[in-house]
Amino acid sequence: MLLPIYAAVILLLRPALAVFADEAWTVDYHHALLGLPKQSTTFFHRPDPSSRASLIYTLSEQGVVGAVNPRDGGVVWRHLLNSSRDATQSSFLRAGDAQDAIVSGLGGQVTAFSAADGRVDWQHDVPDALVDLEILELEDGRGTPGAKDTLCMSAGQHPTVQRLDGATGVVKWEHKIESGDTPYQVSASTTEVFAILLHKTVLGYIKIKVITLDPVTGRKTDEYTLSSENELATAETILAVGANSASPIIAWTDSAYKTLRINVIGKKAIVDFPINTLGGRPPQRVTLHAPYLTTSLAHFLVHYQSLDSDWAEVYHIDVKTGRVEKAYDLPKIEGRSSFSTSTNGANVYFTRVTKDQVFTVASTSHGILGRWNVDSPTSSLTDGTARPVHAVSEVSVKGESVSAVRSAVLLSSGEWLLLRNGSPQWTRPEILAGTVSAAFALPSEVSDLVNELQEEAHSNPVSAYVHRVTRHIGDIQKLPSLLTALPQRFVHGFLGTGSDGSDTFGFNNIIVSATSDGHLVAVDAGRPSDILWSSAAVILSSGQVWKVRVESAAPGIVRVIDDISPMPTFFNASTGAAIGDDEVASDSAVPNTAVEVDFTLKDGQLYGTTASQSGHNDLWQFGLQKGETILSLTPRPVNDPVASIGKVLGDRKVLYKYLNPNLALLATTYAGQSRVSIYVLNTVSGAILYSNSHRNIDLAAPIAATLSENWFAYSYTAESTSTAPKGHQLVVGELFESLTSNDRGLLDAATNVSSLASSTQPLTLTQTYHIPESISKMSVTQTRQGITSRQLLAVLAESNAIVGIPRGVIDPRRPVNREPTKDEQAEGLFRYTPVIDFDPKWYLNHRREVLGVKDVITSPAILESTSLVYAYGLDVFGTRLNPSFNFDMLGKDFNKFQMLATVAALAVATFVVAPLVQRKQINQRWQFT
Repeated sequence: MLLPIYAAVILLLRPALAVFADEAWTVDYHHALLGLPKQSTTFFHRPDPSSRASLIYTLSEQGVVGAVNPRDGGVVWRHLLNSSRDATQSSFLRAGDAQDAIVSGLGGQVTAFSAADGRVDWQHDVPDALVDLEILELEDGRGTPGAKDTLCMSAGQHPTVQRLDGATGVVKWEHKIESGDTPYQVSASTTEVFAILLHKTVLGYIKIKVITLDPVTGRKTDEYTLSSENELATAETILAVGANSASPIIAWTDSAYKTLRINVIGKKAIVDFPINTLGGRPPQRVTLHAPYLTTSLAHFLVHYQSLDSDWAEVYHIDVKTGRVEKAYDLPKIEGRSSFSTSTNGANVYFTRVTKDQVFTVASTSHGILGRWNVDSPTSSLTDGTARPVHAVSEVSVKGESVSAVRSAVLLSSGEWLLLRNGSPQWTRPEILAGTVSAAFALPSEVSDLVNELQEEAHSNPVSAYVHRVTRHIGDIQKLPSLLTALPQRFVHGFLGTGSDGSDTFGFNNIIVSATSDGHLVAVDAGRPSDILWSSAAVILSSGQVWKVRVESAAPGIVRVIDDISPMPTFFNASTGAAIGDDEVASDSAVPNTAVEVDFTLKDGQLYGTTASQSGHNDLWQFGLQKGETILSLTPRPVNDPVASIGKVLGDRKVLYKYLNPNLALLATTYAGQSRVSIYVLNTVSGAILYSNSHRNIDLAAPIAATLSENWFAYSYTAESTSTAPKGHQLVVGELFESLTSNDRGLLDAATNVSSLASSTQPLTLTQTYHIPESISKMSVTQTRQGITSRQLLAVLAESNAIVGIPRGVIDPRRPVNREPTKDEQAEGLFRYTPVIDFDPKWYLNHRREVLGVKDVITSPAILESTSLVYAYGLDVFGTRLNPSFNFDMLGKDFNKFQMLATVAALAVATFVVAPLVQRKQINQRWQFT
């Protein structure tokens, strides 16, 4: 009985195309992410040399360069250098001392930015792939005042070392490397420039070659070779090549990590130091930390990490003689810690971050200058779920002690945390910037109740009754805590001042994301500021990207399908714990009438397969033509409820929809042709229900598609022709059983319908619209029962935005070349126009810029009016949409106090007036007329 009531209410309400002003920035959220920061490209830097205020700069693993305010963690500015970046490409970020400029290098491009506002000063393309980038700190009379020059090294067919002008990026000189050796790194001292090369011997070992260059002309002045014939098997054991320090060094170890070898660049002597394990296991990883300023002391720290502990050693260099000596040790501790280097004038400081402490020492002595406890019990660093991976620090010195230290720490959970004197100031969920797939899931407490109700529904009456009584007894045990929290819940509900953690309306679904580096991460859709849990699901090799798909398998359970595991794996959405196949409920809370069909591509042909006990069986074959390749295959969503089998017309007649859960939209292209073909397939029979072909298509532009209920949409970019300019097109089609009202066509007399029957072909109405810009991804809102009108969600990559296009705007039944009749107006139809301008009220992100969105997923809330939306990629964006207005929940403008005051006044009036009325009635009975 609720469906007709809901439908009547929706028809009477005007659709809300966007959230109200008081809901903006409240029901939606946005994480402007940078990506996982790399230690070699992350640092504190003062954009204004005359000010003590500094920012944190980073070039992340996702290829985003930006600045973060250390006060609140907000992004000051950022640039996506390459949206399609190869994970194997090297990246670099450098800043010159006391200047408002930072220089980045990625792929084959060097870019200089203003450190204060991110303005691009200049760009330079190197001949081949960039392998190193440094700021030249020395003064030689050839640089522009205020702008320090840049050194860049490239490798490939034409390896070179170039010096670029700091103000314009113009090449001042270029040194070509013609020896055939592999360029590795470039460095500079106070007087010389060094090119470090790797020379491969006949036996396959590596020798380190150093070429000294004149900083003014780029001419070679010296050349020598380090290491013995069979010392270095790979370049991975080279720890560091110092750059721009007072005395740059090269450090490497043997493959067993038994000996540390150090060479002061410019000197030909090599100093060996035995690696002391301090009575424990040998190290598995060795890293070196040194200052990058020519004015700093020539001191550095070597960090050793074993499976269960780590320790460090500090070394000093005599700049005049080139002598290297060990100064002191830092103690071994259990677990993992991170080290970072800071400078204050010429002094060098090392800061160590553990799970419970932060302390700083000077490079001159092992005495602790400042120690602070990590004092937040809610931090994942202190609760044991995460460990520090690496950090950068900034120290404040008063006298001979460190008064304060700020450390930006990357945790193993993927959170970027800032500690100020051990106290967490903010966290940024940067691991979400690498999300490749995501899915909504119910919290475990909700899923437990669903499973218990399903168990009662599938049991005999006696066992179901016993189970229900047992469940109620368990609920009674929760009554004291419920009564205790009831006053607080009442106050919050009355004043609207907060949340007690309950999820009455289903807004707090869990979103489980899979990242490209092999992690599973969960956040709360209602409170997404914190990560619920994060775990490493798979171990990937260097440069490998996790190809994975996350799906909701059952209430509270997600299924992970990848190309590594032969079978899907299942995880608890609330805790992240892996669960077995036998624990997964066979019945889902969401009914699914679609057949489980998978798709495989073999020998250039598309096959529809279904799983059985004997393996995968082929259902059908879609024959691709010669040279035809698949661009995308979009199936209809599994959770796609339909409230009505027909569309009610203005004259109260019905146009019956073609409803088939086994639909998919296939997009293909042809080699050497600017042509795209679109097919709507029946995935059970392989039959083509609709097809279309478009020519003169820009295949470099995105082609997005989606399917929902009985309609589909796709977009493409058409190249310019002699009769039409280049433009972006949106095509929308709708499938019907018949285009005659109150007629089901061939299905009218059918008692049974099979998806394999060839007679069940739909009739399709399509319409094409010109849109302002290309759409990179499409999705459709979902609600609990499918009664609420749907919105087409479109990702606009060029403007970094997401729009929600109302379904009525793109209805294919809009009348063409005429005004709508009264019946059509009653349906909400209006005259067709070939151009759709995106209304500003359709933009879900408001004034925000949402960068790098790869996909948008939706999920229904408990309220029929509301659909949850979550966009992921580089940024994370989420909101709640009400396509047919918020008709089943009171708005924020509802005055609860006035309502209660009115009720109270009526109660008081009733209490006062009732005796008077009763007395009057009694007196009237005793009066004589």
